[in-house]
Amino acid sequence: MNGKYAFARGLFPIFLFLTLLFPLPRGVGAAPLSVQVVGAGESRVNLLQADPVGGSARASALRKAVNDNLNLIPFIRLVNPAGVPGGAGVASAAGEGVDFKRFALAQVHLLITASWQGASQVELRCFSVADGRFMFGNRYAVGAGEKDLLDTADAFCADFLEAVIGRGDFFRSVMAFVKSDGAMKKDIWSMKPNGRNLTRMTNLKGEALSPAWSPDGRRILFTHIDKRSHGLGVCDTVSRTVQRIKFPGNTVIGPTYMPDGRVAVGLTDGRNPSIFLLGHNLQKERRLDESSAIDVSPSVDASGSLMAFTSGRLGSPQVFLKDLRTGSVRRISLSGSYNTDPSISPDGSLAAYARQEGGGHRIYVHDLVTGAERQVSFGPGSDEKPAFAPDSYFIAFMSTRAGARQLYVTTRNGGDAKRLPTGPGDASFPAWGPASRR
Repeated sequence: MNGKYAFARGLFPIFLFLTLLFPLPRGVGAAPLSVQVVGAGESRVNLLQADPVGGSARASALRKAVNDNLNLIPFIRLVNPAGVPGGAGVASAAGEGVDFKRFALAQVHLLITASWQGASQVELRCFSVADGRFMFGNRYAVGAGEKDLLDTADAFCADFLEAVIGRGDFFRSVMAFVKSDGAMKKDIWSMKPNGRNLTRMTNLKGEALSPAWSPDGRRILFTHIDKRSHGLGVCDTVSRTVQRIKFPGNTVIGPTYMPDGRVAVGLTDGRNPSIFLLGHNLQKERRLDESSAIDVSPSVDASGSLMAFTSGRLGSPQVFLKDLRTGSVRRISLSGSYNTDPSISPDGSLAAYARQEGGGHRIYVHDLVTGAERQVSFGPGSDEKPAFAPDSYFIAFMSTRAGARQLYVTTRNGGDAKRLPTGPGDASFPAWGPASRR
């Protein structure tokens, strides 16, 4: 297993990163870097890994693994080393004697260097090219296997994101999603967001849909539909056993775990589905909504106090927010005639949802504090099923922009959506699991 040893590590200064993304006005602070604005709100940071110092073939493999990881981050643009005058080599990975002007001419904003001590230890550092400032770095112990090398790449990229946005959950978390395997055959799969550890979690007749992780990452809930009925599926990720529970009314829509391990799910109780709270034994406790209209697809923040959901109480489907402490309910999808698939950010500050427009769907984010709304996906094709990551920053979603249904990731600010590697076949219903804490 990879080991990590910090050396001269410091949190990436927030003001510097904001300067990278949103340049300061003239006369304020240091001269800002020039960046390209993409999408509707995210700026792009140009990044390059210098040629590694030492390490031979293992160094090249680690460099590729880090690049593959960072290429999934919407605000990162990898610069071609061939565009650097004089090449991408450095005399010292520690920064002494590095001619940062050469990298600046290639429009590089952040430079990563690697220095190997034998084949089992590497030091990775990040520098600001504008002023040559050392930003952060770590020393990593690298095991002998290929998996150990990939683990090192994941660990560094998690540390990089933690320095940049405050949390490295993207590379420390797990994701569940649905893969199709023919007509009426869909199963739950899991993987790391970079495609590693791709694993089939269920193999049932019928369709498994809408996965949701338990707070401890031990179980995955899902809707299961076969030719006879709807059911609530529960997959134990350790024992790989699957339980199927049937409820009266034959409707199970969009289950999700509450922070205390109970479950919110859309079930039929009368004419239309309503959102019910299930106890730890997965039996009904009470209703969580009071409307007689269709109420489905609950999404709950990490505190368990806010629940976003889809409701037809005003006619067409819209997204509402319920404060579970006070019982107050308000509509938060204030534009458009068809809004569904809500996902509330774990920190309770934002809600993402899909809006039908122009023959397809686009992902929007509503700020629950200010009421501002931002479009964060732009097609082509149709974008649906948004899901916030544990860091409340990244958003995964399903899109048909390349033809087949595939998973993509963007951020709460929008920007360049990147496709996640899910293997062959359609992929949909992304669901982020908990991130490992270190």
